[in-house]
Amino acid sequence: MKKISGGVTAPAGYKAAGMHVGLKKVKPDLALLVSEKPAAAAAMYTTNLAKAAPLIVTEEHLAKGGTLRAVVINSANANACTGEQGIADAVQMTALVAEEIGCQKEEVAVASTGVIGVNLPMDKLAAGIKNIVPLLGEDSETAAKAIMTTDTFPKEVAVEFQIDDKTVRLGGMAKGSGMIHPNMATMLAFLTTDLAIERPLLEKALKAATAETFNMISVDGDTSTNDMVLVMANGLAGNTTIATEGEAYQIFFEALLEVTRELAKLIAKDGEGATKLVEIQVQGAESTDAARTIARSIACSNLVKTAIFGEDANWGRILCAAGYSGAEFLVDKVAIYLGDLKVADSGRGTDFSEEEAKKILSQKEVKITVDLGAGDCSATAWTCDLTYDYVKINASYRS
Repeated sequence: MKKISGGVTAPAGYKAAGMHVGLKKVKPDLALLVSEKPAAAAAMYTTNLAKAAPLIVTEEHLAKGGTLRAVVINSANANACTGEQGIADAVQMTALVAEEIGCQKEEVAVASTGVIGVNLPMDKLAAGIKNIVPLLGEDSETAAKAIMTTDTFPKEVAVEFQIDDKTVRLGGMAKGSGMIHPNMATMLAFLTTDLAIERPLLEKALKAATAETFNMISVDGDTSTNDMVLVMANGLAGNTTIATEGEAYQIFFEALLEVTRELAKLIAKDGEGATKLVEIQVQGAESTDAARTIARSIACSNLVKTAIFGEDANWGRILCAAGYSGAEFLVDKVAIYLGDLKVADSGRGTDFSEEEAKKILSQKEVKITVDLGAGDCSATAWTCDLTYDYVKINASYRS
């Protein structure tokens, strides 16, 4: 497996475009992703009860056929908490795309991100959808920019691998900077592959990969109304269709893990106001569930995140967050490391160098390791530091 360029347009048979239609002042705010043939599709959605209209419509469309030709995404307006009008607008967006590319509206997924509780300006979107179709091509970066809200950079990843002596490609784009919390999808992500695979296995792979990657990031503890992860597989690579969990499935799953992991890390790195990417590895656990629970708890701790921002080696906050996670472990067996520096052992502090610890915490990427000393299971979570700028950004988000 090797990394390649191209994001969602790297696999065969996909085109994308992004453009400005007037939802934002000047930046791209509408994206369209199209497969030249129907693609098997699967998705995961937010667990927030206030689920946005686009998610409801997409879920209904996938339930009807299980294949997609296109995904249309707008930023700057979430189309959430907008009642029946919001549903009608989301359906209209799919119908407009279907008319332009020649398919059924049920073959179009829709996603939105931005301010909650405001109706979509459908006149601008209708004109935009008509104008964006002629722009479809290999420009995945503009599409990735068009789905951004408070993100500071577009997030794209693509890989290439071999199955049945066929070259298979998998690409993805994501947005996420705030309202990121490890509970279901946690942001917007769109994945494409030219692999031939049956939909139930595609769905199983997405669920498992999400559990290890997108569900293991946190920026601020908020689960959005609009979170969605969606994958399309159009089969144009020409491999024998994957119908069982054999070697071919495992190769694909490892590629899916690679792409979702990299996108998840980019989201955590780009947390609102963040200056550092923080990786929390919990090892020596009795079960994977326990390791994940503890890693998430540490990633969600504002006290840990502010200590990282302040470059303060306050290992007690890390142990505290592990202790209230709900997972069982023996405190007197726990060791904690900042980078390679052991700062706690047997549940107590060590005589470590504060200067060395500060040097480690001053890096752009910080690794925390918690060894529970109880088993062979592990898990990794990602977060960012919590800074003054996070408050500034979110104190005036609507403006």
